Amino acid sequence: MNLIVLTPNEKVFEGTVKSVIFPGVDGSFEVLNSHAPLIAALKGGVVTLGDATPTTKNEEEGTSTQKEMSFEITGGFVEVLDNNISLVAESIVKEKAQETTKAEG
Repeated sequence: MNLIVLTPNEKVFEGTVKSVIFPGVDGSFEVLNSHAPLIAALKGGVVTLGDATPTTKNEEEGTSTQKEMSFEITGGFVEVLDNNISLVAESIVKEKAQETTKAEG
């Protein structure tokens, strides 16, 4: 699945993921491949990306796949349509709170 994470000030992440767990206003939920179309409001909390591979190279991290990558948002909205996920967050509180590379795992 393709994922893009945006705030009003920057593009936080763009790449592919196998799963994403979101803090929905009515509880957390997970999006997997071929998920039904969805638009949902998000509350503040942790967004967790499973098997995340950025499409743009970050000089510090390279482009390697990470088993799990997570960051905290203050709220926002998510749209899921045709295996494309767009997350618009109010702001990122703590970017990349947890990362684990496949080589470590």
